[in-house]
Amino acid sequence: MSQREKAAQFAALHVKGSPVVLYNAWDAGSAKAVAEAGAKAVATSSWAVAEAQGYRDGEHIPLELVERVVARIAGAIDVPVTADFEGGYSEDSDAVAENVSRLIDLGVVGINFEDRVVKGTGLYPGYRQVCRIEAIRGAAEKKGVGLFINARTDLFLGQTGDPARSIDEALKRARAYADAGASGFFVPGLRDEALIGRICDGVSLPVNVLVMDGVPPKERLAALGVARISYGHLPYVAAMSAVKEAALRALS
Repeated sequence: MSQREKAAQFAALHVKGSPVVLYNAWDAGSAKAVAEAGAKAVATSSWAVAEAQGYRDGEHIPLELVERVVARIAGAIDVPVTADFEGGYSEDSDAVAENVSRLIDLGVVGINFEDRVVKGTGLYPGYRQVCRIEAIRGAAEKKGVGLFINARTDLFLGQTGDPARSIDEALKRARAYADAGASGFFVPGLRDEALIGRICDGVSLPVNVLVMDGVPPKERLAALGVARISYGHLPYVAAMSAVKEAALRALS
């Protein structure tokens, strides 16, 4: 299957009310295990990729190493691969576009791209993030690949206070990101069932929810209109916990 075909296949998996489940991987071995379990696509977790290489999340792992890991994953499995690319490893739109172009050359068909200022504080103003998404879409079009840009907003992750206060801003950003060329809208940290439903009802893009404590089960998320469910760093945490327990038994 060609990269263009994989990109189309991946986009088609995002169906409102019938969400694609992404059990995130961090290297070629974990990606193969997930694919062999029957996954229709494989996504990386930036947190897990960094931790597996001894780095902290937040673009502390060198971009060149990220590219090598992603290349190994894309070359090891036949299903579509989408990469968690944090903030694109630059604040400059042109540099972000260049970085994403290299990922496309490695075989990925999708990215997560967040509006948090990774090396700073807070979120990019909406207009700045729109410019960054437009640059990525332009780069993908030059490559002739229908890259799935999963536009992530960090309005809810780690938020204190009432998340309902951020819903209007989230909807505003979703509309702007869609107009800029985004393919999906990711709302990690949003747990409340009613608020997830408001996002799904008010957004034209497929909505992605992150599995975490307090998030409704898959069946309920589907009923709310969610199109994508991600496990983030949880698979890595579970795997490392199992390794540690096995090592303790072996060494005792």
